[in-house]
Amino acid sequence: MNDQPKPTSERHVPVLRDRCINLLAPGFEAARLRGETPVAVDATLGMGGHSEAMLKRFPDLHLIGIDRDEEALALAGERLEPFSSRTDLVHAVYDEIGDVLADLGVREVHGILMDLGVSSLQLDERERGFAYSFDAPLDMRMDTSRGQTAADVVNNYSEDELVRIIRKWGEEKFAGRIANRIVATRAVKPFTTTGELVEQIRAVVPAAAAKSGGHPAKRTFQALRIEVNEELDVLERAVPAAVDAIALAGRIVVMSYHSLEDKIVKSVFQARSKSSAPLGFPVELEEHKAELKTLTKGTEVPTAVEIAENPRAASARLRAVERIRARRAA
Repeated sequence: MNDQPKPTSERHVPVLRDRCINLLAPGFEAARLRGETPVAVDATLGMGGHSEAMLKRFPDLHLIGIDRDEEALALAGERLEPFSSRTDLVHAVYDEIGDVLADLGVREVHGILMDLGVSSLQLDERERGFAYSFDAPLDMRMDTSRGQTAADVVNNYSEDELVRIIRKWGEEKFAGRIANRIVATRAVKPFTTTGELVEQIRAVVPAAAAKSGGHPAKRTFQALRIEVNEELDVLERAVPAAVDAIALAGRIVVMSYHSLEDKIVKSVFQARSKSSAPLGFPVELEEHKAELKTLTKGTEVPTAVEIAENPRAASARLRAVERIRARRAA
C-alpha cells in the first residue's frame, strides 16, 4: 500500500480552468500593447492549479498568489517552483489585496481571479473538519494559525445566534430545531468532532428532507464554515478592492458556489457597470461613467463533461468584467 500523498496536480482539478484563462487573456494582451509586463493576481491561490496554467500559457506573466491557508501556500509554492522568478506568494486574506499590492510596490494589475470554493486540500484533509462525511476535529478554519474554530461557535454561541447563522448562512429551514438540539447536547458534553455534530443534526432533520436536500448536515456545515472564516464579510470587501486594483482593459473573473456569494459579486459588478450620474443630470461627467463592462451573460456554468470529470465543479457560477474607465490616480 502506498501512503505517499498524491502530487498536488492530481489532488486539485481547477474549476473552469480554460474558460477563466481565456477571459483573463485580453487583459494581459492590453498590458503588452502598452509596453507593460502583465501582472495577474490569483486572490484565492489554493493548490495553484489556475496559477500554474496561467504561468505556462503566458511566459511573460508575473503572478501574485494570495491565500490565508499556510498549508495551501506551501503546496502551491512547490507546484509553482519552476516559475518562482515570476511569482510572489503571500499569506493574507484576499480582501487585503490592496495592502498586498502596496507592499509589493505594484500600482495596478491586469487580471484578477477569485475562486471562492473550499479548496480540495481543505475538503480532503480530514483533520481540518470541513467535511460531514467523516469524523474529524470540529475546526473549519481556512487559516489554522488564528481565529475561532467551529467548535468554539457550536459550544459558545447562544441558541438565538446559532439559529441566525444556520438560517442565514446555511439557508436551513430546520435551523431552530438544530440550534435547540445543539444547545441541549452541549449542556451534557461540549462538541469536539464533526461526527458528534452530524449525529445530533440527523436526529432532528426529517429523513424526507434529507432525500430531497442532500446530506442533512450540509447546510449547517456551510453556515459554520462561513461564520468561522467570515467568508461573506471578506467577500463584500474583496470584490470592490479587486475593482479598485485592476488596470484599464484589465479583467476580473470570479467563481462562486452558492447564491449568497453570487449575490454579492453580482451587486458590485452591476453597480460599477452603470453610470453614477444623478437622475436628470444634463451631462455625464467622466467620473460618472461606468467603470466596468460585463463579459458574461448572467452566470456561466461548467459543462456536463467538466462536472463528470470534477464533481466539485457542479455548483460553480462564473462572472467576469473588464475595466473600461481608467482608474483614478492614487
